Amino acid sequence: MKAIIIDDERLARKELTTLLAEFSEIEIVDEAVNADDAVEKIQQHDPDLIFLDIQMPDKTGFELLEMLEKTPLVVFTTAYDQFAIKAFEFNALDYLLKPIDTDRLADVVKKVVSQTERPAPPVETTEKLKPTDQVFVKDGEKCWFVKLENIRLFESDGNYIKVFFDGFRPMIHKSLNALDEKLDDKSFFRASRKHIINLGWVESIEPWFNGGLMVQLKGGEKVEVSRRQASKFKERMSL
Repeated sequence: MKAIIIDDERLARKELTTLLAEFSEIEIVDEAVNADDAVEKIQQHDPDLIFLDIQMPDKTGFELLEMLEKTPLVVFTTAYDQFAIKAFEFNALDYLLKPIDTDRLADVVKKVVSQTERPAPPVETTEKLKPTDQVFVKDGEKCWFVKLENIRLFESDGNYIKVFFDGFRPMIHKSLNALDEKLDDKSFFRASRKHIINLGWVESIEPWFNGGLMVQLKGGEKVEVSRRQASKFKERMSL
């Protein structure tokens, strides 16, 4: 699997590269020295995995993740225990404390391999975010890695979007229009100016006022589909 090492310290990058040379499952395709450099190289290589330092100049590892449209698997690398513990709260795949222990690294690689059996992505002229893609969601001090297929609803709230998944509803600073352009329209539907719904979470549909529809999601939310979008929705759901 393809991996990128992201760390501002050259010796740290070299050490991890040397250690990973013992594991044929991991192919280091590039290195990055800061968040901006990392964004460019992640877009270029589309890695399965990144080894991400948390404390870097200008932007932290967490700030880097906020810059990505979709995130690969993440193993945090850090010299500070408190960050490692926080990384687990953020649902990172795992973490490595510096200096890196070879046995601990072997455990991490084994865990990574068990979770990365993804097929080669289809070639597309315009890349869309697919249900299986993982995104990083940050709201204040709380952060999550979540697959789009587990997000049932996006709701516009001023300059923010409320993201509905599991029992959480964090707010992210993004426009619904910008998000709508990125999402795969085979899986996500723009129900109205205020809502985008995950079609896989639709539980029931009923007629509503003025030619609209009322959609019940499996999470319990009810979302009105505007009259303008109702005919498109019926076609999409083969009603």
